[in-house]
Amino acid sequence: MSKEASSSSSGNASAQSQVDAGTEVDKELEKLLSREASAFQRDIEVERILKSFKLNPYDVLDIDESATQEGVKKKYRQLSLFIHPDKAKHERAPEAFDLLKKAESDLSDKNKRDELDAVINEARLVLLKSLSLPTTTEDDDPALKTLKPSFKARLRAQAKEMLIEEEVRRRKAIKMNLANEGLEARKKDEEVAAKKRKAEDDKVWEETREQRVDSWRSFASHAKKKKKKNNAILG
Repeated sequence: MSKEASSSSSGNASAQSQVDAGTEVDKELEKLLSREASAFQRDIEVERILKSFKLNPYDVLDIDESATQEGVKKKYRQLSLFIHPDKAKHERAPEAFDLLKKAESDLSDKNKRDELDAVINEARLVLLKSLSLPTTTEDDDPALKTLKPSFKARLRAQAKEMLIEEEVRRRKAIKMNLANEGLEARKKDEEVAAKKRKAEDDKVWEETREQRVDSWRSFASHAKKKKKKNNAILG
């Protein structure tokens, strides 16, 4: 092999080595950027969950009201894995994770989901009436598709307002019940205290009976002697 051929071969190998090295750097850089992008997306999702309307589990899970139970569980698994505190570096990731768990739990509870759906359905009727549309209007009706803001956005807003009103009523009822329970408790405490005072008064009365009797005898005896003395002086 000539010197020129050997030199050319060596140069090609060096160039290929540089290309391979550059490719490895590009791959590592791509992985790093991918991890940073993933971390950024996790932070965004954590923020979305934290800003969601907590009284509406559908909003927390970002899922449609028509979702099946299996659909709810699938969405929960996806989001819970995505923003799990072991993966997400956001300082409030644990809080967002707990909100997801509660939302999935509420939608898995038939009674709670039925109550939520009833409020949303009522909100839908109220909204349709406000738009002067029949209450039987379907979601795919052309009259709804042209709305700005969208019908879905308006429905979420109407449902939010009604869910807040429902929560306020619930809290007032709890507060009233607690107040009534507190009043009953105070009455019972007062009754117990009154009985205790009476028992103590009765005890003191019994303990001082002899003293009172002696005092009365002494007073009666003194009065009797004084009367005799007065009679003697008058006699």
